[in-house]
Amino acid sequence: MNSVRDNKALSRFELDVEGATAFANYRLTPSAVVITHTETPRPLRGRGIASELVHGALQLIRSDGLKVVAGCGFVVDYLHKHPEFRDLAG
Repeated sequence: MNSVRDNKALSRFELDVEGATAFANYRLTPSAVVITHTETPRPLRGRGIASELVHGALQLIRSDGLKVVAGCGFVVDYLHKHPEFRDLAG
């Protein structure tokens, strides 16, 4: 399994797959991470990569003790489908 990393310099979570990088842009508030945009490179789409990315990002956010604000539709949908992360909704 690939691992999601927090690229603080670019304010985005990243997941490398087959030489390409899926990413989720975010901005920090004092108590939450606002995920503003999720993007998967075209050759990787339709394979669950974005879900894997968001899952890893949410785990990192939880480990930092922060909340998440879904600023893009994909993350909104992901949170609806995965109630185990409901405690993170800011």
